[in-house]
Amino acid sequence: MAKLSIVNILEECVISPQLASSISSPPPPTSLPLTFLDIPWLFFPPSQPLFFYEFPFANSHFTSKLLPSLKRSLSLALQRFRPLAGTLILPPWPRKPEITCGEADYVSFTVAKSDGDFQLLSSHSCQRDAREFHKLVPKLPLLSREARDKLSLLAIQVTMFPHFGFSIGLAFHHVVADGRTFNKFMRVWSSLCSDMIGGDHNYDLDQCWSCYDRTAIMDSHGLEGIFLKEWWERRSSLPMVGTKEVSTKEDFGEMVRATFVMGLDDMERVKIWIVSTQCNKKSEPQSLHLSPYVLTCAFLWVCLVRSQVKGNEDTIYFGFIAGGLTRVGYPVPTTYFGNCIGFGRAAAARGELMGEDGVLVAARAIGGTVKRLDKAMFRGAEKWVSEWQSLIGSDVHTMVSGSPKLDLYGRDFGWGKPKKIEEIEIDSTKAISLFESRDVKGGMEIGLVLPKAQMDAFTIIFKQGLQDL
Repeated sequence: MAKLSIVNILEECVISPQLASSISSPPPPTSLPLTFLDIPWLFFPPSQPLFFYEFPFANSHFTSKLLPSLKRSLSLALQRFRPLAGTLILPPWPRKPEITCGEADYVSFTVAKSDGDFQLLSSHSCQRDAREFHKLVPKLPLLSREARDKLSLLAIQVTMFPHFGFSIGLAFHHVVADGRTFNKFMRVWSSLCSDMIGGDHNYDLDQCWSCYDRTAIMDSHGLEGIFLKEWWERRSSLPMVGTKEVSTKEDFGEMVRATFVMGLDDMERVKIWIVSTQCNKKSEPQSLHLSPYVLTCAFLWVCLVRSQVKGNEDTIYFGFIAGGLTRVGYPVPTTYFGNCIGFGRAAAARGELMGEDGVLVAARAIGGTVKRLDKAMFRGAEKWVSEWQSLIGSDVHTMVSGSPKLDLYGRDFGWGKPKKIEEIEIDSTKAISLFESRDVKGGMEIGLVLPKAQMDAFTIIFKQGLQDL
């Protein structure tokens, strides 16, 4: 492959939460214990979302006009989401992990410049060297030199591509909050920055306060003790992936990154094919859960399985995240800061997924899992950690990172919506990313990182599969 681009660090600083003098804020929490819905994320590496923005101007204009607004608005946004600037404390047994917040809290903020091809990196239509993206996202700094017992929860890197655009890369540990909460933070930050650039400083911050009440999450199934026991038993063997303690040693030289889009028309064709061709053919009851998400994931799962060269497992799995606000069985404030999600894992026989009815088999498995989560999200939850550990980094099983419901393409910092969004964490976890489509209304963007030979095979199978419906 071609020579990799060079990224030079121009500035490393810290941004602390600040408070606008005209706003009276409630006192921030000093300590947030992890709930049983937070603890499973201790086993996962940080998320690394990367946003590309077009900005066809010189560096001097960016650094003098836009960069100060990014920093000031970030400081104000963090005041509404204080734990993001806090510290994850990982004490030895029997003390429980917690997030602490104090006056000295900050977020690491890096400014860099790249000589890379902005148009190529932000492309929707071609394969790109996966290694090109690694230097565009930060790593979470460890705050303790003696032991891995203190960890930052958020780090940010802004990288300029002179006369073309820039990127905003983040490292975000999911143990502090779910995608819903993170998206709210990004919405507040981008809105504040947009207001500053446009000269309007009247954004209503009073509507952005978070609820930190941990009693909002009730552990009626005794899951906290189960998850903590697994954490204490395994923590010494878990690498702090995504932090500055560990440099990436994996060889991504043969890996390429690509994006595929499923539009509403594509989903409808998949649905019609399942219902009319398969369900009627086999006289099955047409009670399958065939949401756009299920249809997309089912088709994607089959394409991935068929593109694999190796793998003889009889049963393979498809893992995904399910929102919990409507599934936990009791009201949770929509402003709750933390995790309120469940884990779903669908199973199917490889031979059936490879067969002519593969998409039906996949839709039945994924849709059935969604229906079970709707009915009883915590049934079998004591196995969440062990089941999902088998998915991370697997070449055989599949798991989804992200959600098309978050509207991340709506994050306008004052110069338009993102040109492209990537999730860099999937390089290591071997997951797939799902975002809402930027340009296709109701569509979904599928992000993949695969060996080039498999990506070529997947591309043919994906495109041909849609044509054959």
